[in-house]
Amino acid sequence: MCAVRAERAAGQGETGHGKTGRPEAVARDRAVDHEAAVRRLRRSYAAVPAGETVRLAKRTSNLFRPRVQPRVPGLDVSGLAGVLAVDPVTRTADVQGMCTYADLVDATLAHGLMPLVVPQLRTITLGGAVTGLGIESTSFRHGLPHESVREMDVLTGSGELLTCAPQGEHADLFAAFPNSLGSLGYATRLRIELQPVRRYVALRNVRFTGLAELTDAIGEITETRSWAGEPVDALDGVLFAPDEAYLVLGTFTDDAAGVSDYTGQAIYYRSLRERKRDTLRTHDYLWRWDTDWFWCSAAFGVQHPVVRRIWPARWRRSDVYHRLVRWEHRHQVAARIDRWRGRPPRERVVQDVEIPLDRTAEFLRWFADTVRMAPVWLCPLRLREPAGPGSATAWPLYPLRPGQTYVNIGFWGSVPIPAGAADGDLNRSIERAVATAGGHKSLYSDAYYDRVSFERLYGGPTWRAVRERYDPDHRLTGLYEKAVTRR
Repeated sequence: MCAVRAERAAGQGETGHGKTGRPEAVARDRAVDHEAAVRRLRRSYAAVPAGETVRLAKRTSNLFRPRVQPRVPGLDVSGLAGVLAVDPVTRTADVQGMCTYADLVDATLAHGLMPLVVPQLRTITLGGAVTGLGIESTSFRHGLPHESVREMDVLTGSGELLTCAPQGEHADLFAAFPNSLGSLGYATRLRIELQPVRRYVALRNVRFTGLAELTDAIGEITETRSWAGEPVDALDGVLFAPDEAYLVLGTFTDDAAGVSDYTGQAIYYRSLRERKRDTLRTHDYLWRWDTDWFWCSAAFGVQHPVVRRIWPARWRRSDVYHRLVRWEHRHQVAARIDRWRGRPPRERVVQDVEIPLDRTAEFLRWFADTVRMAPVWLCPLRLREPAGPGSATAWPLYPLRPGQTYVNIGFWGSVPIPAGAADGDLNRSIERAVATAGGHKSLYSDAYYDRVSFERLYGGPTWRAVRERYDPDHRLTGLYEKAVTRR
């Protein structure tokens, strides 16, 4: 579903600020719908035969792992895709679990607010970002999306609907939920913190010609939240080669001499090489990567000027490209053409990894020499300081160290499989390199860990204890099965 500009929703021209209606009235009206949706969800759970695995009945996904089609009807999550209320006073929002960030952002920008972290693709859902992790350019200040959750309602494997928070009876479920990938339950409602924003984001695209220089700058910006005397509210970057990288420093502002638009013929990632300074509307900044799926739209020819002019703008978005990838994975048309042309088979290398800052340059050198894939995305992050609600909670299923700066490195594509090698060999070497660097890998794509290694890296003992409490009959698919064996 195409996102409607927040300016239109707010009725405030291009500012995106102002209120429409009374938040309390919106909350009351939508609460009735929410209760009905929850009843449908619970009825659908009761309809799953005993002994059968409980799964979502959900057509779309941002995962790159093959999805197992259920043999029985899944959980009915229709009606759980909205924003229940935005409270501008407490700067919080109550949001249903299947709400996309596109819809969430539209609702919050109407009040001059946004979530603390907005993952970069429109159709990622809030529940998905919390149970499966998410990241973006404000993560160097605000951590990961689950760290701004104050409480959530979770349908567990045993069919209970529980409200859990950082403290209280179900604090163990709250802490283990991030990175559980639905193996401990599904969030139906989440209360999240919001932050104030301005009309625009002013950008500085700063070039670095050495990896040590690059990582030193990341460390300084993360500590001081400034660069060359100017504040930095958002930070990410792109590495084109070890001697050519750019950090994009964003500052929220109400002033703009001119505004760029990368939803048409212009392509955002190319602008980093072309412009030292830039300005985007805040709404457009949040979705700057979605139009071309970072740079991956090139695989479909969409970056060719002729193709771009005739490819409808409404189809230039990540979920459309993702559907094309799933179609190719299912039918293997490109793979058959490559075989006909005598080209070697290719290994899919689609990963996001978190590397400690002091090992990032070393990992990037190894990556450039071994994987030889470019560009790659760089997104610094730190867990939130203990002052934030929920931030003092340990996150055992994705155990990053408090006070440690990490760099998320995202790389998405495929590489030829050399003679004598097998599909998966390169991904396994990446997993080993990440472990050697003291990092972690997100689990939205292919994973090859053995069970012992997986449980050591992803909080296996904690996950099992929480599962036995909230899903004693093991109705939900296990975490290892979801991430690795795909049962």
